Amino acid sequence: MKSLGFTLIELMIVVAIIAFLAVVAIPNFLGYVSKAKRSEVYLNLGSIYMAEKAYWAEHGTYSNILTSEGIGWKPEGQTNYTYGFPGTEGINYVSGKLGGQASDLSLANAGKDTFIVAAVADIDGDGQPDVITINEKREINILQDDLKTKS
Repeated sequence: MKSLGFTLIELMIVVAIIAFLAVVAIPNFLGYVSKAKRSEVYLNLGSIYMAEKAYWAEHGTYSNILTSEGIGWKPEGQTNYTYGFPGTEGINYVSGKLGGQASDLSLANAGKDTFIVAAVADIDGDGQPDVITINEKREINILQDDLKTKS
């Protein structure tokens, strides 16, 4: 009677093929996940930009206060990035879950005719922050790119 089933060699070959495919696919997948995390920043910086413009139209100056006492911006849910200006958490900036430090917001500022809002996060966990800004002209600048391929 003929036995139905796979030999140990056949099973090992299948496992080796699956492992090879995983080794090839996982780095690409992680790159796509990081890019998806970054897409949040463009939406939120655009929202902060609009809030700053509305505040300027009413008060004739820009504000470095994100809360209702300032521009009245609050993110929907938990953010990946830390957004805002140097100062006090919950007033000048909102902390994100990906390790953006308030000290990385040091270049952000708001004045009578100009503002720069920063967003920071360590999206790939390497200790280097992704730093992105928007200004009063709606120019988005990537000051430090955490998505660049590492050598």
